[in-house]
Order: sequence, then structure tokens, then C-alpha cells
Amino acid sequence: METGDILLHRGLLTEPQLAELRSIQRANMRSGQRNALRLDQLAVQQGFLNEETVLQNLGEELGIGYVDLPEFPVNLSLLKTFPTRFIHRERIFPIGQYEDKLVVATSDPLNLYPLDEVASITGKQIQPMLAPLPEIEKLIKNNLGVGSETIDGLMAQQAEEKKDGIELVGDIELDGSELSEMAQEPSVIRLVNEILLEAIESRASDIHIETESDGLSIRYRIDGVLHVQNFPSEINRFQSAIISRLKIMSKLNIAERRLPQDGRIQLKFSGREIDVRVSVIPMIHGESIVMRLLDKGAMEFSLRGLGMNKSIYDIFSDLIRLPHGIILVTGPTGSGKTTTLYSALTEIKDSSTKIITTEDPVEYRLNGISQIQVHAKIGLTFAASLRSILRHDPDIVLVGEIRDLETADNAVQAALTGHLVFSTLHTNDAAGAYTRLIDMGVEPFLVSSCVEAVMAQRLVRNLCPICKESYVPEHTELPPDFPIEKLQRECNGILYRPVGCRACRQVGYKGRSGIYELMVTSNPIREITGRNATAWEIKKLAVEAGMQTLRMDGWQKALRGETSIEEIVKVTKQDETTAAQNPELDSNN
Repeated sequence: METGDILLHRGLLTEPQLAELRSIQRANMRSGQRNALRLDQLAVQQGFLNEETVLQNLGEELGIGYVDLPEFPVNLSLLKTFPTRFIHRERIFPIGQYEDKLVVATSDPLNLYPLDEVASITGKQIQPMLAPLPEIEKLIKNNLGVGSETIDGLMAQQAEEKKDGIELVGDIELDGSELSEMAQEPSVIRLVNEILLEAIESRASDIHIETESDGLSIRYRIDGVLHVQNFPSEINRFQSAIISRLKIMSKLNIAERRLPQDGRIQLKFSGREIDVRVSVIPMIHGESIVMRLLDKGAMEFSLRGLGMNKSIYDIFSDLIRLPHGIILVTGPTGSGKTTTLYSALTEIKDSSTKIITTEDPVEYRLNGISQIQVHAKIGLTFAASLRSILRHDPDIVLVGEIRDLETADNAVQAALTGHLVFSTLHTNDAAGAYTRLIDMGVEPFLVSSCVEAVMAQRLVRNLCPICKESYVPEHTELPPDFPIEKLQRECNGILYRPVGCRACRQVGYKGRSGIYELMVTSNPIREITGRNATAWEIKKLAVEAGMQTLRMDGWQKALRGETSIEEIVKVTKQDETTAAQNPELDSNN
């Protein structure tokens, strides 16, 4: 009985599904595909079944057990005597030993020839156990290092066969030097692709490749936190070649090692466009590289999907439809300001509205919106481009960042002449945006009359919905400003904390969302801003009128079980202005 019939017999496939799979298989064979997929493999590829279900059922038919690798106590000492070429070539991994039997994890229950070879080499009886291929590959990467197969030279033939590999968009320019030739070695190309591929699959936003006294250190920033990646120590021999390869891909000068350089790499992965912004800086032990990954295919700009409370969303949704004025989004680098602004533009754009942006750099291309890339070296600054934009009769203008007085003045003039202007500032809270503009040199009365609202924001990690656990905290464990009365009243004293599971890579968190502080410029705020009030006075007045601060919005997320107390404490500080207006906060002091 073939695998398709087994799955049909077990009720996992329907007759029409099996017929469709057989049709695909025949078409693949007619097209001359070598090693055409079996029916069970096609069922997984077409999305009819998941690999775990297929393996469990085939294993029961064939008398082969199934193992949950993340929960299995793998005996790593077996790697010392196990031939690694089988690990890389056949994707099998030794996980245990029972008397004279060597237990080996495999994802293919019908490919037993490699196991026979291992048995003859090791002189031991092999007991296969089935596990999904991604789990086996993760085990290989965790224990042998990312790219280990490339360093060992064992994956050269698979480089062309792998369907979902990294594809570089554009041509490579070489200068003929020995270093550039070394960087074009197939093993180096494969190794760099492995580093990029692992980062993309891990949902990393940044890759940090740092040169230290004892070699290379590679870290991925995932959900805002840096994670050290395990690589084999032999990677240090490729240090110069890896850096040179990345500089070549970024179209940078590989001979220049004394000055910082910035570049860009365009990749394609599984049909998605990946834009990589590259920064190279010389350090005392050599050059270090930071790459920011912008996955254009995976990015969706939805204002509703940013994690705003409904009350904040409703107010902000009305603000972005105002006929004129300035709306600012503030926060540190990497706090999601650009995503918020892009989401706002996506929500309000239509064929009757002219929207122009000026950015440095243009991170994502938006259909239906005209975007300008700033080039300060040739004089195309934010201020210069903003002056030109106004001659194109826009309705809405986005200025990537207000950095100086000239840009601020032009933004104010645009608002005064009937345009709606979006922009960003680097301030710690919403109130600081008003005083920041005044410090730049904008007249206080202009700030008070033009700025309609300021949104401050931060990103916090979301608790993994699969493994998060509830607990009842002691009052002494909570920060002094935590709303304990609301915790008891609305949540029965229950909060949630991270645990870690397979779905979240044992971190306990998966994905990020925003916490927000939306300050609408009311008449009282306009009045005290025009009198050059301090940021503390402005914030105090807004809180008295009912504004939720970043900290308060964060506590709401923690109470709803979306994030943890630790995440909020990490990205916000205790509000000095809120204790007098919030008796719930006073009750714990």
C-alpha cells in the first residue's frame, strides 16, 4: 500500500484530495523532476496535512515510533562518534542509546538506506524515530551551529536544489583583489546566505556581526531583544571573507576599513522582497556590521492591528482625517513610529487625496502615495524637499523626521496653509514634543496653534498565547504605581507571565505591539504652550483631563494578559504627574 492509500485508509485524505495529489505527482514526473515527491510529502506541501500528523500515522503503519524532539532528553555525547556527514546530508540526528541500539531521529520513514550505512559504520543496531524535519534542522543548528554544513563543505550540492534559498537582486561588482575573490568562494557565499536565511526565518529585525578579540560574535534582534546565535568556532577563519562578502553585496568599498560605510542589499526569499540596510563601522578589533531587515512581503500596515486601545484608536482615527495641522508621533529609534504613520496613511488614502512623503530612508513603498528619498549630500534635505512638495498641491504631507528649525518652520507653514502634516520627533513622551519644537526655535504661539496632537509610543513583547501562565502576584512584587484595585476588581488578582515553548522558541514572548500616549492639543494646552510652559506642566494638565500615559496604557495591556509587568517596567518609567490624579496609584504607595 502506497503512502497516499495509507493516509486515505486512515481518513486523513479524501478521494478528491488523493486524486489531486496523484495528478500533481504525474505532472512533476512528466516535467522531468528528479526525486519527485511522494504522495505523503505532496500532502504536506499542498497544505492538506501537517508533517507531524503524517509522520505519526505512517509510523504506526510501519511500526516506527514518533518522538517530540523539544521534549526529548537528547544525549549530545553521541555526536562525538556519529559521522556528521549523515547529519548534514541525510538530515538524521542521534538522540539516545538503549542497550546496544542507537536511537536516531529521521523525518523520512521510507528512506532507510542511510540508517543501514550508519549501522555498518558504527557497528550498532539503529532504531529510527520519526520527527518533523524543521525540528531536526533546529536540533542541528542548535548543536552544530548555523551554517555548520557549509563550513564542513557538505552542502555544496544542495545549494542549487534548495527551493527557498536567498536570491540577491542586482549584480555583484568585483575589483579583482584577492579579498574580493575570497569573498566569492561558494562556501563563503553559502555561509553568508545561511546567516541571512536563519535571521529571516527567526523574524529578526537586525543582525549584529561584531568582531571581538577571540573572533566573530553574531546576534539577532528578535522582538526587540538581542539573542546570541550558536555558530561553530571554525567560522572565525572566514571572518574577513564574511565581512567582505557583505560589503560587496552592499556595493561598499571592501578596501576601506578605516571609515564607516552605509549600504543596502536587496534580496528575495520565498517570493518575498527583503530590504537590508547595512552599516559598517571600524572597531578596535576590526569591522563590525549591523544589518536591519525590512521584510516587505510580511509587512501589513493596519491601524487596527497596532494594538491601540479602542478609545485611543477612535480619537486617533478622527485626528488623521483633520483638514490641516500637524500630528506628531514620538519615541526612540525602533519604537514603531514609521509603522504607525504608514498605517495612518494607508487608512486615509484614496483616489481623491494627494499624499506625498519625504523620508530618510524610504523603508517601504506604498501604492497610491508619492514618496521622496532624502539625499542630504546633494542638498535634498527634509526642509528642501518639503518646500518643493508644497508646489505639487498635496493634501497630506509626511515628513520623516523634524530634525532642525528649517524643517520645523516649513512644517508649520504647510500646516498654516491648509495642509495636514505628519512627522516624528525623538522625545520621551508626548508633552516633550511641544517644548522640543520651541527649543528648536519655533515660536510658542505657532506650536500651540499648529500642533493638533502628539502620539508617544513604545513597543512591548506580547506573551506567547500558547504557553503563558496565570499567577497571583504578591503586592510587594508589583511596582508602586501599579493599579492594584483594578487588578482585584477586574482580574480577580490574576496576571500572566512568560514560560517558553516550541512555538516561541522557549522565550515566552512572540511578536510585539504598541503602547500609546495620545495627547490632543486642547484649548487649555494651547494656552499654556503659548506661554512657554514646561513639558511637566503640559503633561500634568493632560492627565488631569483624562489622558492615559504610556505607563498607564502598559498596565492595561498587562491586566488583559497581553504582556508582562516586566515588559512595561523595561520600556516606561513611573509617572510623576499621575499619582495626584489617580487614587488607585496612591493606594499602593
